[in-house]
Amino acid sequence: MTETPPAVPVGGAGAPGGVPGGWRSIAVSAYGPSLLSAVGSGAVMPVVAVTARGLGASVAVAALAVAAIGVGQLLGDLPSGALAARIGERRALLTAAVVEAVGMALCALAGHLALLFAGVLVIGLAGSLFGLARQAYLTEAVPVAMRARALSTLGGVTRIGAFIGPFIGAFVIARSDVAAAYVVGAVAAGAAFLLVLLAPDITKDADGAAAAVAHRSVFSVLGEHRFVLLTLGTGALCISGARAVREALVPLWAESQGLTPSQTALVFGVAGALDMLLFYPSGWLMDRYGRVAAAVPSMVVLGIGMMVLPLATGLVAITLAATVLGLGNGIGAGLVMTLGADASPAVGRTQFLGGWRLFADVGRAAGPLALSGLSGIMTLGASSVVLGVGAVVGAGWLRVWVPRHDPTRRHPTAS
Repeated sequence: MTETPPAVPVGGAGAPGGVPGGWRSIAVSAYGPSLLSAVGSGAVMPVVAVTARGLGASVAVAALAVAAIGVGQLLGDLPSGALAARIGERRALLTAAVVEAVGMALCALAGHLALLFAGVLVIGLAGSLFGLARQAYLTEAVPVAMRARALSTLGGVTRIGAFIGPFIGAFVIARSDVAAAYVVGAVAAGAAFLLVLLAPDITKDADGAAAAVAHRSVFSVLGEHRFVLLTLGTGALCISGARAVREALVPLWAESQGLTPSQTALVFGVAGALDMLLFYPSGWLMDRYGRVAAAVPSMVVLGIGMMVLPLATGLVAITLAATVLGLGNGIGAGLVMTLGADASPAVGRTQFLGGWRLFADVGRAAGPLALSGLSGIMTLGASSVVLGVGAVVGAGWLRVWVPRHDPTRRHPTAS
């Protein structure tokens, strides 16, 4: 017997019509700022720890400096939802670009660890606002039948930017110094600002609708939709946690097996390339066959990858295991954003998405902490297996709750 899911408001995008001229007509305006921001962040992330060490930080403190960007995102999620609802997505993007440029400048000029920490924290705050504003706009503007493809493409361009950024950063550092990477970040933020400012205002209608409900507080919206957050939101937390474990686990296992830093970078590069190539197929899969078609396989493959990683003892074997993990991650490209868009109410959408992103970011922070805690009481290999089992359990949780909020079960999808 097929369960009939409850009606879920899907906003203007869910109605017939969608974007005048089609989704592709807004591609540059919709994705360009996110791509530029990701390039800037990608350029600076590899050098934050180096900068901290240069300012006298220990290895542990340097790691905390890197983690500060995640702390900034966590702190920024709920305020970003309130701000975007109040001033609209376009102004939120302009604000995010300015804030990001300020953060880059603080890092470039940092003569003390406190200033570096402040700058990285500000970059994290800006990233939270960037991501929420773009997700909220695409949720409103793109028809439900193309929603997953639109949001997986947003995740894809972010990954592409994060992939390109380190190469640009390395190029300018080789011709100057480490601070030059932050200049790249500031320039990218400035370019994003100009693109949003000069491009056609694609958010006008959505901003007008948001202004009508901006008086609603974030906590009133989250309280109204707390059941969705505690069920489907927990699934998003599991997805983000599994992805973050993958990012921490692979280099730790590679190091434990005697791989050099350059070999570890090669492993990541091969797995990351596959991950990037899958973003559009992932979106198509979700639009055509439903969200479960990506959510469950993604978590199962991630879980299998974690469970087989301890069997890998050489460069080739570790690369293959990391590629399995990259496949699992790629299958679910855009998944968390799509699930949040599906569950978000038409009234109070940006406030809800702020809470949704908080759940995802908590998972992103909790995954490596779980790995750290388990590694303290058992071997790294055993920890990997336990977390892999946890990912498979998370797949079961998603199988239960994702269909209840899946608009593709009620709307015809495009081929």
